[in-house]
Amino acid sequence: MAKHGKKYLEAAKLIDSEATYEPAEAVELVKKAATAKFDETVEAAVRLGVDPRKQDQAVRGVVVLPHGTGKTQRVLVFAKGEKVKEAEAAGADYVGDQDMINKIQQGWFEFDVCVATPDMMSEVGKLGRLLGGKGLMPNPKAGTVTFDVAKAVQEIKAGKIEYRLDKAGQIHAPIGKVSFTAEQLNENLKALIDALNRAKPAAAKGVYLKNIAISSTMGPSARVNAAVYK
Repeated sequence: MAKHGKKYLEAAKLIDSEATYEPAEAVELVKKAATAKFDETVEAAVRLGVDPRKQDQAVRGVVVLPHGTGKTQRVLVFAKGEKVKEAEAAGADYVGDQDMINKIQQGWFEFDVCVATPDMMSEVGKLGRLLGGKGLMPNPKAGTVTFDVAKAVQEIKAGKIEYRLDKAGQIHAPIGKVSFTAEQLNENLKALIDALNRAKPAAAKGVYLKNIAISSTMGPSARVNAAVYK
């Protein structure tokens, strides 16, 4: 069993681990319980009533959080020709084709998200082991394989996140920073849950939103009343 420090134990007294809170109250408690000296990330953990082993019950998608994540994403775009100019004009941090592929093969990973035009994927695919292992491989379902690179870059910079069901049947996603207002965190959480509801597989049976909890990077979690979002 993990041992927690004095600060964590004091913060944990603010939140009843057996209680379920309304979203607004849960957010306020998580903000109060965040005691780290840095601006902690607030994350949502959502347990879904699906079987992660079945392909027809997979839950994966993207959502643009109305207030962003509080983190500036460094975007790399694999493109050539006119698409290079489009990506640069949209605010991409790095743009290139074979030159960027060579840098990554040499161990360079100074970026957070990759976007690629479809005509680049035959080359980018060669980085499968390197990018895939870090969750950075461009994917059509995530909107990161597209000829509309300008839109992709702008959405990522505006706060688009990708969510994916893990092997335990849960979704983990950031919804902002402790420094955000409670209203901003609430609106980001609602945007995420709304997106998950829209992504509900047809094969899912019974209760879909089983449990929702939010927590800061170093703080205790608060359970949220999932019925609010049904």
